[in-house]
Amino acid sequence: MPIAPKKITAFTFFKLPAAYWLGIRVKTITKEKCIVSVKHRWINQNPFKSLFWAVQGMAAELSTGALVMSAIKDSDQRISMLVAKNKASFLKKATGRITFTCLDGLIIQEAIDNAIESGEGCTCWVKSEGVDKQGVIVSVFEFEWTLKVKS
Repeated sequence: MPIAPKKITAFTFFKLPAAYWLGIRVKTITKEKCIVSVKHRWINQNPFKSLFWAVQGMAAELSTGALVMSAIKDSDQRISMLVAKNKASFLKKATGRITFTCLDGLIIQEAIDNAIESGEGCTCWVKSEGVDKQGVIVSVFEFEWTLKVKS
């Protein structure tokens, strides 16, 4: 069962306070997808009056990382997780509420299963797309997660 959005909000308050205070929130999480939302506000804007790229990156990473955390919890294994690489594309000025969606939960689950079976570290690339309220893609982030069973 996926971790509840309220539990992830509490986690961000204590472990990722910048994400919490910038208004980054998990709205929905299932085994397959995670949706994270952030609203452009004074505290998270850049000098061009749009959502700062790093805030978009935090929201996008949380949409992938929450899926990783949830899959690790469901595995009943002690597994380390770390972002090794990331790529980003910015397609439109990000204003208003931006929603980041990652649909790669099954890719993450497969990587965790491989790490458990092999006892070796595994990696997987996952994607999160940020869209504005009109449904226009404003940014796309890709993250390479490394996963390794702790001994």
